[in-house]
Amino acid sequence: MIPPDPGKGPSHDFHLTVPDGDDHERLVCRTCGFVNYVNPKIVVGSVVTHQGRFLLARRAIDPRLGFWTLPAGFMEVGETVADGARREAREEANAEIVIDALLAVYSIPRISQVQLMHRATLARPDFSPGAESLEVRLFAWDEIPWGEIAFPSVVWALNHWRQVEGQAVFVPFTNPPGETGDRPLAP
Repeated sequence: MIPPDPGKGPSHDFHLTVPDGDDHERLVCRTCGFVNYVNPKIVVGSVVTHQGRFLLARRAIDPRLGFWTLPAGFMEVGETVADGARREAREEANAEIVIDALLAVYSIPRISQVQLMHRATLARPDFSPGAESLEVRLFAWDEIPWGEIAFPSVVWALNHWRQVEGQAVFVPFTNPPGETGDRPLAP
């Protein structure tokens, strides 16, 4: 449910309470009863390869400014997860990608995210830094700057990609055993 437009109708007087039939405290409008649900954010992205090399972008924004990541970001309203992953590759790396499969679904409760990572290839070897990237490069596996990776889920996705390299069909991965996403990488 989309909240009523504050400019049209009664003003809202939200208070924290457990709505009838619920078991979590929520912000509920005392005037109209609207429940303001706060739900996890959906992140979409891809492990993008070209001729055996991995596309990584050095972040130009916080969090983790200057660290390397996969092209990924928040979904927009009205797009599919694949459309969102393609858009993020365009925004961060000016890259057109071809998505092959859903690689993984990661739960990161510490930051209220669900991440859907795809396996993809470059449609053509053209890429450059987008507004959120300082630089974009293709790395061979043994050249990946592992000590400069921005987020644990980037490491997970790269390793999961490696586990299914060359496989046409596989079951998408989830968080590695023991990894709840509750610990950020050390600075």
